[in-house]
Amino acid sequence: MSVLFPSEFNTPPQASDDAALRVAVLIPCYNEAAAIGTVVRDFRAALPQAQIYVYDNNSTDGTAEVAARAGAIVRREPRQGKGHVVRRMFADVEADVFVMVDGDDTYDAAAAPAMVARLADEGLDLVNGVRVAGTDTAYRPGHKLGNHLLSGLVRTIFGRGSSDMLSGFRIFSRRFVKTFPMMSRGFEIETELTVHALELDMPTAEVPGRFKDRPEGSESKLNSIRDGMRILRTITRLLKQERPLLVFSALAAVFAITALALAAPVFAEYFATGLVPRLPTAVLSASLMILAFLSGAVGLILDTVTRGRQEAKRMQYLSVPGVLAARGDAPVVATPHPR
Repeated sequence: MSVLFPSEFNTPPQASDDAALRVAVLIPCYNEAAAIGTVVRDFRAALPQAQIYVYDNNSTDGTAEVAARAGAIVRREPRQGKGHVVRRMFADVEADVFVMVDGDDTYDAAAAPAMVARLADEGLDLVNGVRVAGTDTAYRPGHKLGNHLLSGLVRTIFGRGSSDMLSGFRIFSRRFVKTFPMMSRGFEIETELTVHALELDMPTAEVPGRFKDRPEGSESKLNSIRDGMRILRTITRLLKQERPLLVFSALAAVFAITALALAAPVFAEYFATGLVPRLPTAVLSASLMILAFLSGAVGLILDTVTRGRQEAKRMQYLSVPGVLAARGDAPVVATPHPR
């Protein structure tokens, strides 16, 4: 099936001062010997000014050797899991613009210059590569459905988000990378990246691009059900962490409604006879109402703590120069009007 791709990926980037920016291509890898050489060469051709780093995550098929022969700077991360690899890459590498892409040769390297140019020209912190499948087999139905549901869930919780939250092709500013307090260990790192941008209300953009089949001999490490459950747990944890008032208010409402439902017949009988024969029900109702008030109070306290933590993260974010400052864009100074 042929696909017409949006014009953004086929239009040469506008001239800018991007050459002054330090660009790093970060490629996390686990058993990608069949694809990594092509990925390194394609990104070398697309971004000749960039340093290309391949972080090998305990591969057993010679991925590191193939990447080194292709011209990449190869480093190793022994702790298994994409989250550990991304954490190490973000900590170790210094650059103004970071291009992170999976090492499976499913993303179009030719799209990278336009994405980097957009981030630099518009002063963005994140440009997300939205996958457009070039064939019917490139994007497995289970992964596509799970991505759609999880991306929609994040948009519902946080009010906005990405149309392809689990994309493995993203462009980051230094400001994003050096203020990202990642906690994930595995594939759920993609969710945490999206939520970090939403939490700090960063300027972001999305660019659609071609998503290819894996090359012959390369196998996916993903499991739709297992990874979907891990991502769902991550979203639940982030919801409690970033929206505690919403979570504990909902819990308080459940306790309060249950308490009132149990108390209704007890009150009716008391008003009719002046007796409370169902004492255990009355005690349970009163206990649930106490829990409702406690949950509401906990939500208010945690919301205050969360707000303070977000303000601290925002101040840390602002302390790192943005991509426009790295380019050396001079501020516009108003000329005094002659009197």
